Amino acid sequence: MKSAFLLQHLHVIAEDNECVKVIGLYASKEDALSAIERLASQPGFSGCPKLIDPLEDDEESGFYIDEYEIGKDHWSEGYVTV
Repeated sequence: MKSAFLLQHLHVIAEDNECVKVIGLYASKEDALSAIERLASQPGFSGCPKLIDPLEDDEESGFYIDEYEIGKDHWSEGYVTV
């Protein structure tokens, strides 16, 4: 396995208030999509059940799938707090 697929759900409550839930880490995109099918009708998720493509969708609330290469640093620049 070279990659894993992180499934998260974002619910934008107000302009500066959002709730992000990590749903799970899956071996394939198909497994992550199956999880969305299982969860989309559950309370909370049913209010924003769509899989969001940030490059195509204006809407922010919904499910997100991100692919991560295993064994690689994905945040290596450090950070600052303002």
